[in-house]
Amino acid sequence: SMVKNQQKAAAQRLGHDGEETVAHWYRKAGYTIAERNWRCFEGELDIIAQRGRTTVVCEVKTRRSSRSMDPLLAITRAKQSKVRTAAYRWLDEHPSSGRVRFDIALVVNGRVQIIEGAF
Repeated sequence: SMVKNQQKAAAQRLGHDGEETVAHWYRKAGYTIAERNWRCFEGELDIIAQRGRTTVVCEVKTRRSSRSMDPLLAITRAKQSKVRTAAYRWLDEHPSSGRVRFDIALVVNGRVQIIEGAF
């Protein structure tokens, strides 16, 4: 239906804006954005950022209200393992000798909260 399509488009816009906000946060913190929305068979990685010898794989969750704020509820174990598998696929294609960190970014009404090393 048209309403469903509009809702879907709004959700995609919200998600895109959230990812923009998070990419900006990482840049301001001195990271380079290596990838956004990188896809492979195993899934999709929202943001891959690098600073020094650290590669950060960040899963972005965007919400309109802070009611659903608990980020650890936002990303299930199954999703974590998908992200991890996809990340190792990316790292196979982009070898580096540093460490990998998995972050969760929560964006609520344009405010960013980053949980470093979330999983």
